[in-house]
Amino acid sequence: MEKYGKYKKTNVEFLDEIPENWIEKRMRFVGYLYGGLSGKSADDFNKAGDENNKYFIPFTNIANNLVIDPNNLQTVIIKKDEKQNNVQNGDLFFLMSSENYDDVGKSAVLSNELPETYLNSFCKGFRITQGNIDSKFLNYQLHSKQHRHNLLIGANGFTRINLKIDKVKDLFIALPPTPEEQTAIANYLDRKTAEIDELIADKKRLLELYEEEKTAIINQAVTKGINSDVPMKDSGIEWLGEIPEHWEILPIKYTANVQTGRTPKIANSDIDFFENGDTNWYTPGDFDGNEILKESKRKIISEAFEKNQVELFPKQSIYLVSIGATLGKVSLSESEASANQQINIISFNKEIVIPHWGYYFIVGNKEMVLNEADYTTLPILNQTKLKNIWIAFPNIDEQKNIITHANNEIDRLRLKVGNTKKLIDLLTEYRTALISEVVTGKIKVTE
Repeated sequence: MEKYGKYKKTNVEFLDEIPENWIEKRMRFVGYLYGGLSGKSADDFNKAGDENNKYFIPFTNIANNLVIDPNNLQTVIIKKDEKQNNVQNGDLFFLMSSENYDDVGKSAVLSNELPETYLNSFCKGFRITQGNIDSKFLNYQLHSKQHRHNLLIGANGFTRINLKIDKVKDLFIALPPTPEEQTAIANYLDRKTAEIDELIADKKRLLELYEEEKTAIINQAVTKGINSDVPMKDSGIEWLGEIPEHWEILPIKYTANVQTGRTPKIANSDIDFFENGDTNWYTPGDFDGNEILKESKRKIISEAFEKNQVELFPKQSIYLVSIGATLGKVSLSESEASANQQINIISFNKEIVIPHWGYYFIVGNKEMVLNEADYTTLPILNQTKLKNIWIAFPNIDEQKNIITHANNEIDRLRLKVGNTKKLIDLLTEYRTALISEVVTGKIKVTE
């Protein structure tokens, strides 16, 4: 692609040069930061029917979008005498605080006229005061690798990563001399990123189809078997339907030991049960969608078991998240381990049901399992209901054969999933590189 005729040294760190006629300025000299909502409590948000309801831009609308989605707004009570900052078309918004470095410092631009709307408290708004700056171009530049890097230098925190206000104010930006040229670059990137985003969306839809196919393979294997010629019988369970005539069907409680994890009572104890721990102690945050649980984020010491603070569950137990937003996440543990009270642990009698069969049965029938949960303030699948869920199974030898067949089919899908994820990563990297090259002047937009 075409380059600019001449380049010059720049004050933008990690960027060697910019086109000779581009202008450098600090953010503080082209606009000002303003705060999000302040003085609000949980009772002020999303109260349907309140006459003082006003819209506000939630954190996720900035984290997930380059341009603010006007259809993704929430409501907050704003009384007439309150002094809060109203957003305007053309404003940029920064995530000033997040639990991870991927989100903190992200920006999004408002490109629509909205009714009276405010900004969530974890963010800052930036209002451009100079008339020769295209806010969409500036937002694209803030997403370049160099500017993201410069913003995040010095960002820190323990439970949350926080971005310093002065980092935004003192950030150097590099601007084409006319707003028309800035707009042309922004429009070019709008078109190109839209094309890339559509390709990425297609690949993500393909991943969803692979996941559906995987679930169908597992469901077929553990409810119908792999021999289509065997006689069938009614299981007597509506959601399960017919099963092979020679299979058994029992509530889980007759095939496995079902327990709920615990958290040690740290209060009134002179022992830190997690200091220098060596045994995995799982929480819902440890579940990453994989079949086998990896190392837990926290480990627990042996004294916790000796003092009956927690249970030690046997190898090949199934860990099922049974409360909260991640209800239904399920994995196997290859080692002895423990877990907190949000997780139910199923330890199958291996002479009746192979643990992997039990895992596949839950995965293949997850919707039916989740239907047993109570949905009040928090969705919860209690131990009693889990024990009474029915499971169908043949003899051990047939279980092994069916599992081998299912594994082979799933391995075939894994290869396709892996290749598709690589394509998504490459497209995402190309998108980031394209934005960075164009908004820093390494590539000249000629169309």
